Amino acid sequence: MSMTSLVSNGISKLDLKRRNRMQVLKILKHNGPTSRIDIAKMLGLTRAAVTIITNEMIELGILLEVGELKHPDERAPRGRKKILIDINYNYKFIVGVNIEEDIISIGLTTLAGDILDKRNRAMDPNFFNTASIYDYINRSVRVMMNDNCLEKSQIIGIGFGINPSLYDFFAIKMVDNNPDYSVLQKAVEQFTDLPVTFGSSVIGTAIANIDFIKKKYTEPESITFLQFGKEINFLANTRKNPTVYYHERTDLVNNIIIEPDSNDVCPHCGRRGCVKNEITGEAIMKKIRRSFSKDTTPYLYKLAEGDSSNISEAMIMESYRNGDKAVIQIFDRASRLVALLINNLYCITNTERIVIHLFSFDTQVTFEMIKESVAKLTSDEFAQKLELSVVDRKNRFLSGCALAVRDLFFQKGGFVDH
Repeated sequence: MSMTSLVSNGISKLDLKRRNRMQVLKILKHNGPTSRIDIAKMLGLTRAAVTIITNEMIELGILLEVGELKHPDERAPRGRKKILIDINYNYKFIVGVNIEEDIISIGLTTLAGDILDKRNRAMDPNFFNTASIYDYINRSVRVMMNDNCLEKSQIIGIGFGINPSLYDFFAIKMVDNNPDYSVLQKAVEQFTDLPVTFGSSVIGTAIANIDFIKKKYTEPESITFLQFGKEINFLANTRKNPTVYYHERTDLVNNIIIEPDSNDVCPHCGRRGCVKNEITGEAIMKKIRRSFSKDTTPYLYKLAEGDSSNISEAMIMESYRNGDKAVIQIFDRASRLVALLINNLYCITNTERIVIHLFSFDTQVTFEMIKESVAKLTSDEFAQKLELSVVDRKNRFLSGCALAVRDLFFQKGGFVDH
């Protein structure tokens, strides 16, 4: 279809330019450095049209030329050599905000997720209100921009990743199974005039594990993403299309039955053996406190000074390592059920990688426990598909950054709203 017919059918020249730019960025994100002639073939456009599009993007600093195509043999084709172009990941910068029940994380990155600055603050009771949260975000963003000598024009925007468990706290309502962020957006716009975007922190963290991995320009990868915390969240995601979002109800995995013979009835769904009542952090803590005594958990009993309300995650991990049998039994059972869940979700999604995101005190130890359980249930080969999330506790803001890069850069074809 020609440009004239597209415009006559209701697509403006600006919309067409944005769409063409978006497609160019998508190809470069997917394939890495690519020549103009190859981009033209992929898009079904003329080489001249692609040259105009990409040259304009180079002039703006969105793209850059990175050298000539290297041929594997000495018999390179005659004629003009292919010049490769790529995304300029330092074109502008992104601010990411991630808000969880226990921490608020704010950071500044490049478009590739390279971290330039960050701030983290625990959600203590005196801080846990919207006014103080907004004030902290506002001050942190201003300080980071000043410390890094950045002007507003150098920031593409701010991405906010919100844990779904906090939707009620921020007056975020579900409309047709999708969150309505309008109330939050109105509040944020009171303290910043930067472009903003909002999304689930779960989805943002999953995207970060695709877009911000350092193994660039490999074959397209898809992931099964599992986030463990007070609840478990799951989604399947792909790097094939960096502009597409996925279903917002990532918490539905909590309703899956994984232990039909369980003795416990879930107070939330009224059934036995659901994920939420068996392997969430809250469920495991409940089981450990129920087993807590001087005889059954002697090491933990000593650490907690005989008071189950003192039990912390660090204490549990230490008692596990020091041989408290009841704690070991609870962990081993939970690990087996987690392995079963991972296997079943993989069979449904058939993705290439399985990314585990943990909020635990000792993420590496917990990850190795899960990996070992998966190997026992399935095979060592299958267990090698498991990877620990690239987003650790102090870098949770990468969730917001990933949302912003997709929404405010790729979706807009590199156009900036300010």
